[in-house]
Parts: sequence; structure tokens; C-alpha cells
Amino acid sequence: MTLTIEPIAPGDAGEVLTVQRAAFVSEALIYGSADMPPLTQTLEQLRAEIAENDGWVARVDGRLVGAIRAVQDGDLLMIGRIAIAPDMQGEGVGRALLEAAEEASTAAQAELFTGSLSEANIRLYEACGYEQTQRVPQDDGTEQVFLRKRLHPPT
Repeated sequence: MTLTIEPIAPGDAGEVLTVQRAAFVSEALIYGSADMPPLTQTLEQLRAEIAENDGWVARVDGRLVGAIRAVQDGDLLMIGRIAIAPDMQGEGVGRALLEAAEEASTAAQAELFTGSLSEANIRLYEACGYEQTQRVPQDDGTEQVFLRKRLHPPT
């Protein structure tokens, strides 16, 4: 297995959307709802997001198996939409994508969030050096868990 990480390109949109939907189905099952942006996002919305944000894709032997998007706002890198093909979860793809986003940034800190029931995500982020900073209650009784990691000294 040869894993490569490369910048996301507009031509990746269809494959990214497929992987994103497959990856977030398990999240929908955990939360009992498919009404979440990664599952309802259209191809046109994804293309616009790719054009406006940084991002990386992971490929194994040419197959797109993961994607991440990020935007830097001053000294904060906001990471989102980490999606790994279900058959590749637990294989280091998410960690490699996080590292690519972090290394390409000049931000002092990175922030991401996940749901409180997404225990595997929280374990991954904490193993990658992220620390929980805030829990925001949601209407469904769960919480949004925000995590941060120091990347570089503040500029």
C-alpha cells in the first residue's frame, strides 16, 4: 500500500464527495440523523468550498481514500471535513492528512471539532496532540467538542 498526500484540486470534487458521504454515513448512524452538512452538501457547494479553501487528498495506489479541508484565519488554522473511506479508517490516513494541513500552515494553532459521540475521532485528534478546549451543548443532547493544537509560535 502506497499512501500519497497531495493538494486538493477542482477535479477531485466528485471523488471527494463520494468518500465524504461514505465516511459520514457512520456518523449519521451514531447520531441517528442524516441531516448533517457533509451528507447534504451538493457537488456544486463542494466545488466552491475547494476553490475557497486549502485542502489535501490521500490516495492509495491512485484511489482517493481521504480528504481534508482547512482555512487559515490569522493565527488560527480551522480544519474541517476530514473524511476517510470506511475501509481505510484506522490505517493512518486521517493522521497523514492532519499532518499535511498542519505543516502547510503558518498559523500558531489549529482547531477542529467533532461530535461528543464520535469517540474514535476524539481519540485520533487527542493522539495527534489536540486538546479539548470547549464543549457546546446541542439540541439533541450531544455536544460539539472543539479541540486545539499549538503548531507554531504566534507571529
